[in-house]
Amino acid sequence: MRYQSYFNTALFIIHQYKGEMPLAHFLKQYFVQHKKYGSRDRKMIAHACYTYFRLGKAMCHVAIETRLKAALYLLLDEPGEWNVIFDSLWGLDWPENRQERWHLLQQKFIELNEADIFPFQDEVSAKLDVTAFIDSFFIQPNVFMRIRPGAEQKIIDQFNSAGIAYEQLGPQTIAVTAGTKIAHLLQNNTVLIVQDYSSQRVGEFMHLIQCNNLPIAVWDCCAASGGKSILAKDVLGNIQLTVSDVRKNILHNLERRFLAAKILNYKAIVADISKPLPPRLAALYFDVIIADVPCTGSGTWSRTPEQLYFFLTQQIENYSRLQQAIVQQAIPQLKPGGYFLYITCSVFKQENEQMVANIVANKGLQLLKQELLTGYNQKADTMFAALFQKPVAVK
Repeated sequence: MRYQSYFNTALFIIHQYKGEMPLAHFLKQYFVQHKKYGSRDRKMIAHACYTYFRLGKAMCHVAIETRLKAALYLLLDEPGEWNVIFDSLWGLDWPENRQERWHLLQQKFIELNEADIFPFQDEVSAKLDVTAFIDSFFIQPNVFMRIRPGAEQKIIDQFNSAGIAYEQLGPQTIAVTAGTKIAHLLQNNTVLIVQDYSSQRVGEFMHLIQCNNLPIAVWDCCAASGGKSILAKDVLGNIQLTVSDVRKNILHNLERRFLAAKILNYKAIVADISKPLPPRLAALYFDVIIADVPCTGSGTWSRTPEQLYFFLTQQIENYSRLQQAIVQQAIPQLKPGGYFLYITCSVFKQENEQMVANIVANKGLQLLKQELLTGYNQKADTMFAALFQKPVAVK
C-alpha cells in the first residue's frame, strides 16, 4: 500500500500549498519537517504533486482527489504500482497513447476540455504553436548545459568516460534527462554551466553586435544569477561589465558564480531599474544593455506547472507595466550606436511583440531582430528576444 500512502501524502500537500512560493521550495520545507520519507518516497510524492498541477486550469472544479487521479492517468504511460489508487468506479482502459487516454477521460468527465489547461490562447505571441505548447506541460523538460569556449572536447570526453547518457544539440550544448547525476561534472560553473537551451540561443543575438570600442561596456540591468552576463563574456570577449538587480541576495549568488566563472572585474549595483536610477548608474553609459526583464515566466511552465495553475490574466498587464518602466529607465544609458537586448521567458504578446512595437515607436531605436525562441520541441523553455540599435546622431 506504499503508493496509496504516496497518493494520500500528495493530496495533503496539495491541500496545504497555496502558491506563495515555488512548489520545489514548499516540498523541500515539508520533507525537512517530515524526515521519515526516504529519497524514493520524496521522489514519488513530488512527482504526484507536480503531475496534479500539469493539468493547468482544467478540472479545477472537481474534487482534488479525483483531479489527481485524472492527472496521473494522463501522465503515466502505464499504471504500474499506482494502479492501487484507481478503484473499480473508474473502469478505464489504459491505452499507451496519451491522446486516447484524454478522450476516455472526456467521456467520464463531460466538462473536460483540453483547451482549459491553458485558457490564455488569445494572449499569446503569433508564432506560438499552442497545441505543442500545451503538450509540453505533460513532459518533464530536460536539463541543458552550455560548454564554455575552448572546453568542448574536454567536457564531451568526461561525459563519455562517466557513461552519462546525453544529447548534443550543438558544439556547446548538452542535454540530459531530469534527475541525471551531473553535479560532479559541473566544476562550479568554470567551464560547464546549467543554462536552458532557449537561453543559450540568446547568444545568436549577441553575435549580431558589432562594436569598435574595446572593451565593450555592457550593462546587465536585471542580472539575477548572471547567466546572460557570462554568455555575453563568452560571445563578446573583451567586455567591461556592470550588473544590477533589485535583490541584494541575488547579487551575492552572482558574485560566487562569477568567481567560479573567472569573471573578476565588474561593477555590481543593487538598484530597482523600474525607478529613477541611483547616481552611480545614471553616470554610466553603455555599448550594450541586456534587459532580461521580470515577466510572467509562462515559457517555463512545463518546469513550474504550479505557476500556470495559480496564474491570473491580470498578471500580464502587471508585468507589462513593470517592463515598460524598466525600459524607460534603461534605454537613456545607451550610447549612440549601442545595442539594447530585450529578453523575456514569456509566451504572451503583450510582454513580447507589443513591447517591441512600443520601443520602436517611442524610444527611437531600430529593431534588428526579434524571435520567439520556442523550446517545446526540444523539451526546453520558450523565450523571446529582440535586439535594437540606437542610431548614431547625424552631425
